[in-house]
Amino acid sequence: MIILGVDPGTLITGYGIIKLEKGTRVVLASDMIRNPANSTMPERLKKIYDRLTSVIEQYKPDELAIETAFYGKNVQSALKIGHARGVSILAAMNYDIPTAEYSPAKLKKQLRATERHPNSRYSSWLNRN
Repeated sequence: MIILGVDPGTLITGYGIIKLEKGTRVVLASDMIRNPANSTMPERLKKIYDRLTSVIEQYKPDELAIETAFYGKNVQSALKIGHARGVSILAAMNYDIPTAEYSPAKLKKQLRATERHPNSRYSSWLNRN
């Protein structure tokens, strides 16, 4: 199974591609999509969409894993992240790729536990998810 993980943002969107095979994880690629601060929102969203589409065509992931919406005090930031999430999910849906949403806190907690205890239940969770 190949998973495309996306950390959405309008200035910087991070992504990684991992392959899960027979209990092992192999990182196939990771990068950031950087947008200039002076670019317009439509330009930023197009660049995110175009780059993720290119990544999808190259690696043909079986699933998109993306952070759930962040509800903070800054409404403008939440809206901008929502835009980046939207085009990321749209890119996957246009290729019929199922999408799974995970909270940032849950991902960070499980990744930290996996690093400390590679044979823990979190490690098996990451291999399943």
